Amino acid sequence: MDSLKKVDLQKIDLPKTSGFDPNAILRGAQLTLVGANRALQNPGLFTSDHYRQAALAVAAGIAIRLVITIPIIGVRVILWFLSLFINMEASNWDNDVVEGLNFIEQSVLQVPFFLMTFMRYITPTLDRMFMDSLDWVDRTYIQKHRGDDPNRLRAMYYPNLSLYSAHGDQQNHRRPWEAAMAFLVRYGRRAGISLAIYFLSYLPYVGRLVLPAASFYTFNRAVGLQPALVIFGSSLFLPRRYLVMFLQSYFSSRSLMRELLEPYFSRIRYNKEQKKLWFRDREGVLFGFGVGFFVFLKIPLLGVLIYGVAEASTAFLITKITEPPPPPSEAEQYRQRSIRWENKHEFLALPLANLDAHNVSTTASGTDPTKSPTEMGGKKFS
Repeated sequence: MDSLKKVDLQKIDLPKTSGFDPNAILRGAQLTLVGANRALQNPGLFTSDHYRQAALAVAAGIAIRLVITIPIIGVRVILWFLSLFINMEASNWDNDVVEGLNFIEQSVLQVPFFLMTFMRYITPTLDRMFMDSLDWVDRTYIQKHRGDDPNRLRAMYYPNLSLYSAHGDQQNHRRPWEAAMAFLVRYGRRAGISLAIYFLSYLPYVGRLVLPAASFYTFNRAVGLQPALVIFGSSLFLPRRYLVMFLQSYFSSRSLMRELLEPYFSRIRYNKEQKKLWFRDREGVLFGFGVGFFVFLKIPLLGVLIYGVAEASTAFLITKITEPPPPPSEAEQYRQRSIRWENKHEFLALPLANLDAHNVSTTASGTDPTKSPTEMGGKKFS
């Protein structure tokens, strides 16, 4: 079975060039706005349960700000105590220490972003929000196209996806605390690497080349040699602070997308290699979508609320970058064929006002997407 899967993966004809073309990134950023607009139109987001969750989100945002501020306050208290014995008026090193710690927490370690994403492993609210929003996207699609030929409409996403267990294979799924620990390990590894690179950038002579070299290594793998060389050359003239913010925004946007897509991947259980190929074929759009929301997540206090909107918007994104899932009995075949984004080039060429144009079936006939999954017969996405 493993050898068969490897052969099948080798037959998948993914493009050799990078998916980070400007058009794909721009389309991803557009989907950020369109998806958020669709999500906020859902009256289900404003039920009493969601109001309670919104209040909890704001409270969590305040708590996050306090967690971040406490170490800074502690340092200020220590510096104030030292100022009783040492004259600090002649120097600014105490302010530099506080500003440096604040920059490391906010931009190097990305502590607010870490705390927001970790909330997924504490409460199932985000998973429910994704599924509720996916149902809303399906119903909105039918409403928008109620006068069109039913044979030309796409199949629904929510009815079949809701049949999948959120834990995938019940015999092999990880328990919640194991998933949380895996997330903490990933974050710890990334934070350790970020700190190491940041401190190495202060080495004499070679330090100024550390961050540009890290930029080249990162983007050479993602976008290719020539764009990576341009980024490397430009980074030689950027101040350290802005270069760190640029790199961390890139990595955090990618991490954000992986977390936002978790409700989908927890049901459609791709293996590691399949998931890698799935992301590779959509990386430009995913980056544009992720970086768009990452910018809004930086808003103090409201960041946690915006994270919820981002999760709801991801339901709309899924309907554009992959095909509707079949019943769970056909999950294995679906995983194989859905790795490649079949209508990618057609979708990227669409005008913004016509994003549903290629999200239709051209093979099924006599089917009605408003019917139940068993009645639809698993109509395909093209």
